[in-house]
Amino acid sequence: MSRSLWRKKEELLEEIRQEVERCTLCPLAKSRTQTVFGEGNPDALIMFIGEAPGEDEDRSGRPFVGKAGQLLTKILLSVGIQREEVYIANMVKCRPPGNRTPTLEEVEACFPYLEAQIAIVNPSVIVTLGSVSTGYLLGTKEPMSKLRGQWFDWRGGKRIFPMFHPSFLLRHESRAPGSPKYLTWQDIQEVKRVYDLLRESTRRV
Repeated sequence: MSRSLWRKKEELLEEIRQEVERCTLCPLAKSRTQTVFGEGNPDALIMFIGEAPGEDEDRSGRPFVGKAGQLLTKILLSVGIQREEVYIANMVKCRPPGNRTPTLEEVEACFPYLEAQIAIVNPSVIVTLGSVSTGYLLGTKEPMSKLRGQWFDWRGGKRIFPMFHPSFLLRHESRAPGSPKYLTWQDIQEVKRVYDLLRESTRRV
């Protein structure tokens, strides 16, 4: 991608970030320390979408920097993906009190911002982390145990690949076959396989 197009994407994302900072569309605006917009490669082939900021994210203004975020970084590095290569965001941009699950109303209020991020970055693959992002984007209430590790077509050519949220993995320490951590290792290898194919096809263009 040309430097000018890269810069244009960064400028567009910055415009949306500033809109998010001023947002008061849902009650979460009243309790936040600061908004947590998203970060990463503005031209990423893969976007990771989680649920909501936690305490560490609310304090720092960056997504996935707490214990769950550190685990996500390790998961990426385990297959040779640098965090800076991908784009990382959440369904909602403000921390729900007590780290509770965001309500449907909160997700819907914030979704236009995420839609804008997806449109600007234009990833080929969206990895949904956990049931909130997976269920909303796919329009399903099926449990993560049934959805994870599968590919789903989404909105004209993009593909969604659900994985367990890192915070869920922190609550399940076992690495035995069939455990969430074992399955996540299988899943991230599949993400890497497709990522390599995407990068190869991009180089050929």
